Amino acid sequence: MEHVALRSYPSYPHLHQINVSNGGVPKLPVPEARIMKDGVVGDRQRSLKNHGGPDRAVCLFSLEVIEALRTEGHQIAPGSSGENLTLAGVEWTTLKPGDRVRVGKSVQLEIVSYTSPCENNAGWFLNGDYKRISQKRHPGWSRLYARVLAEGVVKQGDEVTIL
Repeated sequence: MEHVALRSYPSYPHLHQINVSNGGVPKLPVPEARIMKDGVVGDRQRSLKNHGGPDRAVCLFSLEVIEALRTEGHQIAPGSSGENLTLAGVEWTTLKPGDRVRVGKSVQLEIVSYTSPCENNAGWFLNGDYKRISQKRHPGWSRLYARVLAEGVVKQGDEVTIL
């Protein structure tokens, strides 16, 4: 299958959606959340072996990547793949470990790693191909893990700045 190019947005980079769950996927939207060093208040991971901890406190994903995947026929939606923050208007393919991101006025994150695809996401993908969001197989289409450098509250629509 040929992959669709990422759609770019003319709008300012912003927090499209905040997602939490009591463990597992999908994570469901909330209008605001407190971001702490150990993660998003109200969110829990089913398996702490591969998720959570200070270097995987917040999972980020791109609205534009999600929309491009939907164009390919996948049933993914914001929050379904387990990301805490769905960002829009960000040049996703250029983000990499070491980059810093500010969300809203106070929250600062440092990208630590690309997020390995999880088989619990297979249901959102054609033929169960959850590795469609693997950085190794499809660079620039992965979710990202970040550590929290500065805590605070984020709200849907907050501005996102790459520092």
